Amino acid sequence: MASLFLCTDQPHDLAITFLNSQNIRGTMKIALFGPPGAGKGTQARYIVEKFNIPQISTGDLLRAQVRAGTDLGKTAREYMDKGALVPDGIVIGMLEERIKEDDCKDGFILDGFPRSISQAEALKDIVTLDEVVNIVVDESALVRRITGRRMCKCGATFHIDLNPPKKEGTCDQCGGSLYQRDDDREETVLNRLKVYRSQTQPLVELYKGVGILKDFDGNRSIDEISSDILSYLSK
Repeated sequence: MASLFLCTDQPHDLAITFLNSQNIRGTMKIALFGPPGAGKGTQARYIVEKFNIPQISTGDLLRAQVRAGTDLGKTAREYMDKGALVPDGIVIGMLEERIKEDDCKDGFILDGFPRSISQAEALKDIVTLDEVVNIVVDESALVRRITGRRMCKCGATFHIDLNPPKKEGTCDQCGGSLYQRDDDREETVLNRLKVYRSQTQPLVELYKGVGILKDFDGNRSIDEISSDILSYLSK
């Protein structure tokens, strides 16, 4: 399996050295790409089960900080509610601590990270990527998928089209009122997709150019997508 090293001489320029190396059997360091709502988290769980490596979602780590009401969480919340990217310094520091944990010694999967060239530059100092999985989904479908989500304070989740509650606006489990997260509102979603196109899409071209990125059609069923991804990673 190949390893990727990134270095830079200018602020927005990456010089790429692509070297071939053998990985220790069972070690796999993967980045999972795709726009908001592409199903990265779902596919990450399939990969975790297949290869017995942990999923690292910076979004989940940040939301945990928000729920805990930490200073980090309060700062991150301001950016997340606007659909903007959380500053690199916050995310990289949190990620570096996570991958030092014992369960990452045989590899891991980064769910939706890095999201910008600057994050890729910082990532090179703490990890070497082996594979990049990129899920591609039609943008109009993404908007409907995300804006249709409904949440309950009890933790139950619904979707107005795909998994609607029995009674509109009411949780099936506890009878509580359902709500839409601020970052699931259409205006925020459209902004998140705009951010993705402008800052993350260049990463797709970067990693594709050095031969470690593979596109997967995300407009199909979950099982079809996972079957293709697992087959590819098992080669």
